[in-house]
Amino acid sequence: MMLGRTKSPAAAKEFSPVKKFPAAAAAADEAHQWEVRPGGMLVQKRDPDSAAAAPTIRVRVKYGAAYHEIYLSSQSTFGELKKLLSERSGLHPEDLKVVYKEKERDSSAYLDISGVKDGSKVVVVDDPAGRAKRLLEMRHQAKIAKASNSISQISLEVDKLASQVSELDAVITKGGKVAKKDVVNLIELLMSQLVKLDGIVADGDLKHQKRMQERRVQKYVEKLDVLKVKNDTVKTTNEQMPAQQPQQKKKQPPSPVVTTKWETFDSLFSPTTPATATPATATTNASSVPTPRFDWELF
Repeated sequence: MMLGRTKSPAAAKEFSPVKKFPAAAAAADEAHQWEVRPGGMLVQKRDPDSAAAAPTIRVRVKYGAAYHEIYLSSQSTFGELKKLLSERSGLHPEDLKVVYKEKERDSSAYLDISGVKDGSKVVVVDDPAGRAKRLLEMRHQAKIAKASNSISQISLEVDKLASQVSELDAVITKGGKVAKKDVVNLIELLMSQLVKLDGIVADGDLKHQKRMQERRVQKYVEKLDVLKVKNDTVKTTNEQMPAQQPQQKKKQPPSPVVTTKWETFDSLFSPTTPATATPATATTNASSVPTPRFDWELF
């Protein structure tokens, strides 16, 4: 039976492992950052400022039947190589693909990691799929730009129409009256802008802007419908007021007409003169009748 020696507390403390501090470990990781290359290799991440110190190499690039000698840093990417070639050939970098050692290389791959050295030969060929993808992206961007421009123009037009709506609202609210044709024309202009918005195809943020403009136009149309009803009510009230005034005048009693009929007493003296004779006729008859004579009795 073997007996083990018991270590004293002082000895155990003396031979205890060294503790690792988290701060020091984090600083070490930051000093040595890592990245995965396209081939799956884990390498230390490069500092972009160190590319200036990298050696410059000469790469022979074959495109079709022509050869081009391109000088660039050994730590450049194949995408940068395609950009330098496009400056000479006039082709778009996305329309090309690079083949090195009978293997297509990704645009983000580095030359030195892929084994490209000074004097290496690289073949560049056309990439129909890349060209088609680029053209589709260009069309998509053109559609987005066109939709954005259309929405902006419609927004400016709606701003002008909104000011007219505010003017009509101010007049009708104060009890004024506007032409019915003005309200109808304004509604038609807003509806035409709504039709234009409906014909715009948009995605993402533009789709949100389109919906905002549609709700805005609908709000103004609904407001004009209310103003139209108020305007018709004001018009009907103004037409009824003058019609009531003549009726009130007709109900008033006629003003009294004073006619004086003069009665002459000449009929007492001339019984032959009719009683219904006019004053002029009675005066004429009175002047033509002789003065009556009275018989006096003497007592």
